[in-house]
Amino acid sequence: MNEQILFGRKIRAIRKTAKLSREKLAERAGINSNYLGEIERGEKWPSLEILSSMAKVLNVPVADFFDYESQEPNVNLLKTQCRHLLEDRGIAETQRAHRVLRALFKP
Repeated sequence: MNEQILFGRKIRAIRKTAKLSREKLAERAGINSNYLGEIERGEKWPSLEILSSMAKVLNVPVADFFDYESQEPNVNLLKTQCRHLLEDRGIAETQRAHRVLRALFKP
């Protein structure tokens, strides 16, 4: 899937999590709601100024807009990322993670 579409979907998801309508976010960010719709549909890339304004309204770092999976899942990459999450954890946190995973995959 195209990066611009994934980016737009992430913006929409953050907006909906914040329980803001497209019109309210656009108004508070100082942009046109139709333009925001084009961003959310992956038709337009916003400027850094607009990104900063939207992030401020949504109370999130701009980097959150870019936190999406850009490609099909790669099982080896996902396993590596899981290992990295546990790398610096103590025994109690590692045991807790193990219990959660075991519960998720228990038949």
